[in-house]
Amino acid sequence: MTSTHRFEVWFAAFFTLLFAASAILLVGWRTRPPIALQGAVTVQSSDPRKQRPISDVEVSVSNDLATGTVRSDSSGFFTVQLRRSVRRGDAITLLFHHPQYGDLKVIDFVGDKLYMVHMVALSNEVPASTHHPDIKVGNVRVRYTIKAQTELNVGSAAKAFQIENRGNVPCKKQRPCSPDGKWKAALGSASLDAGAGNEFRNARASCIAGPCPFTKIESDKFTQGGRTIMVTARDWSDTATFLLEAEVFHPMVSQIVHESYPVIFGDGLNFTLPASAEGVSLEADFDGQTVIFPLGPSILLSWGDCNARANPDQTRVYRCQLKPGYQFQ
Repeated sequence: MTSTHRFEVWFAAFFTLLFAASAILLVGWRTRPPIALQGAVTVQSSDPRKQRPISDVEVSVSNDLATGTVRSDSSGFFTVQLRRSVRRGDAITLLFHHPQYGDLKVIDFVGDKLYMVHMVALSNEVPASTHHPDIKVGNVRVRYTIKAQTELNVGSAAKAFQIENRGNVPCKKQRPCSPDGKWKAALGSASLDAGAGNEFRNARASCIAGPCPFTKIESDKFTQGGRTIMVTARDWSDTATFLLEAEVFHPMVSQIVHESYPVIFGDGLNFTLPASAEGVSLEADFDGQTVIFPLGPSILLSWGDCNARANPDQTRVYRCQLKPGYQFQ
């Protein structure tokens, strides 16, 4: 093989390897998932308790490096999907906009981290010529109801029954017999019905007269309660008397009212509710007069801006911020 032929072979091999490497890189670029930036937006404050989450903040990326504009949710959380061409370590500028807060520009680098952003609220001060004393909002309470299963004791029921038998009669394997199989025995039973919609509780059955030491509760269909209960007893001596007795309850679903007090930091109010809470309302004193504000799905208050979100366990978190002209007392 001449040197020219060798050169041609090496040249072809080089370009084959180069093409293969380029194809691998291209496939890797196309299959690499795009980067998503996650973060949260809160109010700027030196007190961490007053750093309330801000919802509906428009979050975008300059130079068209993101797939679109997103908004923060009720917890302040946002996710920005970057374009596939953006790599970790690239410079990036995040833009945040909300009509009640000053616009914010954050210059950072794409990295594996959480982007925490703090926005400053715009001034809500009223000009001095039109300023009026703030309305005092005091003694704020949260009221809600929870459905609970309750029981009303509507009385008791009792029934006596006898088992007739004669003692000291050999069994001779003619059932029923005494537990040891020696003496002839007799069985007896009684039942009670609590009535429609009612149930028995604390049911008990006992021998109350006759040769009780030679008796036995044979079948227990009463201690579990229910609408109907029954007992069967065995007697292997003379006639014995038994008593079946229980308390009668009427189960029902009732609304139990609960009241709690929210936590207030500055002009922010926070409280949580269980998943089963219904009929939520806020009660507050305005200049000494108590006013009730039902909280519907839209949570509209004349004196505060509120939002709510659900946790994974379906408990709900409520946050309210006072509007201009109001002040917590």
